[in-house]
Amino acid sequence: MVPQDLRYTKEHEWVRIEGDMATVGITDYAAEQLGDVVFVELPELGRSVTQFAPIGVIESVKAVSDLFAPLNGEIVEANAELSNAPELLNSDPYKTGWMLRIRIADAKQLDDLLDAAAYEALTAEP
Repeated sequence: MVPQDLRYTKEHEWVRIEGDMATVGITDYAAEQLGDVVFVELPELGRSVTQFAPIGVIESVKAVSDLFAPLNGEIVEANAELSNAPELLNSDPYKTGWMLRIRIADAKQLDDLLDAAAYEALTAEP
């Protein structure tokens, strides 16, 4: 399932744009590849982030993976629910499993993200 109204990174994060805010999470594909998520480390509020730089960690029963910033900006909110229920990334990655919100510093960087069709092509079985 790839929601058509979102943008995506090649690192399997999704981005929902609302004004100058970007809500970020991992895709259903990423959650499936990771397996059961057991721990999430998110960046602190107020932190400035750089597009495609590591900003957090997702730990699952299979692997430890970095979370990358999809855009330059400032972290303005983190999903506190994930500290007690990291499994939300598996059960509902596009709604209750959102990870953080970034105040966008450069809207032109949205052009560096994939649309749904390009993300579907990236994750298609060979």
